[in-house]
Amino acid sequence: MSRATTVLVVSRLDDATADVVVEELNRRQVAVTRLDPGDFPTAVSVRARFDSGGLRGSVRTVTRDTDLGRVRSVYWRRPHPYTAPPGLSAREGRWCQEEARYGLGGVLAALRGAHYVNHPWRNRDAEYKPAQLAVAARCGFDVPPTLLTNDEATAREFIRAHGPVVYKPLRNTDYQDPEGRALTVWVEEVDPGDLDAGVTRTAHLFQKRVRSVTDLQVTAVGDRLFTVRIDGSPGLDWRRHYDALSYTLVDTPPELARHGRQYMDAFGLVFGAFDFAVDPEGRIWFYECNPNGQFAWFPEPITARIVSALADQLQHAGDLCAR
Repeated sequence: MSRATTVLVVSRLDDATADVVVEELNRRQVAVTRLDPGDFPTAVSVRARFDSGGLRGSVRTVTRDTDLGRVRSVYWRRPHPYTAPPGLSAREGRWCQEEARYGLGGVLAALRGAHYVNHPWRNRDAEYKPAQLAVAARCGFDVPPTLLTNDEATAREFIRAHGPVVYKPLRNTDYQDPEGRALTVWVEEVDPGDLDAGVTRTAHLFQKRVRSVTDLQVTAVGDRLFTVRIDGSPGLDWRRHYDALSYTLVDTPPELARHGRQYMDAFGLVFGAFDFAVDPEGRIWFYECNPNGQFAWFPEPITARIVSALADQLQHAGDLCAR
């Protein structure tokens, strides 16, 4: 039995997906430390030493003092950004924030023998939509015609050639209105007349709209795939209508499983949440793969199976990695 016994969960406290995984690990009596790097340095501290023997030390939260050498596996979810102590100037704050990112962040990414789901650098690499689309095509997935541009004329030409076309944000970045209320930028259909000089201000992603009859979300946990058919969306972006949808666990098409495995290997991922659309001819189109996707909103019988697979990864895979 390896002396590495602790599962480190790196996420914010209001992460419902991390909550259900922690609950399952607690039920299995697996030692868990939950840590949000955004709480550093006010509520988190680190003491890490390096020499010819490698890394040793500990990380301390308000409730735990965890030996870094005893971390079996790391569940890297959705931590807050690194912060700086209050009272500093903007220049000093930025410096402290970056030192925290490369200091504490570097330690948490260098735990010897730990099994990462996923390693934060693999998450980072796999979050870029242009990289996702390029790798998906190389792995054999069908990818809808897509344009990334900040050129207004090119965008208009693409929409005329491939319409109907939708606009998709490149990242789910926090966005607020002037009153501080959180806003979500949804997938929306666009017409050439909707475009103006605002296109030139940043990168925009336009994609030919798929005439979908159903959607699929495939959650990959190691070698296990959980494919859920999503039906009943009254609108273009089904994420806006969770309560109106039906969810059915179905067998994963063999070709989808094969391409998915190639995709996961290309990015070095253990976990990934794929989104696909199925058109009237039965052709399956790749939209994206979120390396850190949510799943706790599925009905409990589906969520429970994914949670069990994740807990197996975190509880047992560390033994294999430490040998």
